[in-house]
Amino acid sequence: MRRLNQLVLVFLCLSLFSARPLWAQSDDRVFQVGAQVATIASGEFDSTDVGLGGRVSWHPFSLVGFEGEFTFYPGDFADAPAFSASRFEGLFGATVGPRLGAVRPFARVRPGFVSFSEAPEPFACILIFPPPLNCAMASGPTLFALDVGGGIEWFPSSGTFVRVDVGNRAIRYLSPAIDNEGTVQDNDFFGHDFRFTIGGGFRF
Repeated sequence: MRRLNQLVLVFLCLSLFSARPLWAQSDDRVFQVGAQVATIASGEFDSTDVGLGGRVSWHPFSLVGFEGEFTFYPGDFADAPAFSASRFEGLFGATVGPRLGAVRPFARVRPGFVSFSEAPEPFACILIFPPPLNCAMASGPTLFALDVGGGIEWFPSSGTFVRVDVGNRAIRYLSPAIDNEGTVQDNDFFGHDFRFTIGGGFRF
């Protein structure tokens, strides 16, 4: 995941240096509303999650945008026995990147939360302390998340867009717990997930 963050930073720097006068193009459509499909590859639980969500963004400047995004993951998680019946994710932050004709490459940083629901059925756990992380998660906590990544927007017309994102979603898990590798975590710690989304919407 550290390598992914470095690649996103290099991508942004190259985009900024190649932007040229297109930064100054006028565009009175500063709001976007869209929907997307999100896929999560969990590093802590070695499992995948798929959700549907929506995003609202505001672009007061050609280089910077501010956005809020909500995604609902309806399936049981993780592999059987599942400790969460569904998840609800909210991310709020900024994107930075130049408009280059019909495309806009960007980097993004978005803090937020992931709310886990309780286990879909009684969840048996081994009676040890600290508990394994999946046992600690079965009660349905809401955890801090930080999404760092980048992507590209394509504008097929003046009023529509298509967007692809990749990134690292870091979730702060509560301690004490035994993580996926069997390490006892006495302090809160971060797990890292690969996050990919694709979607589109309207500009106005």
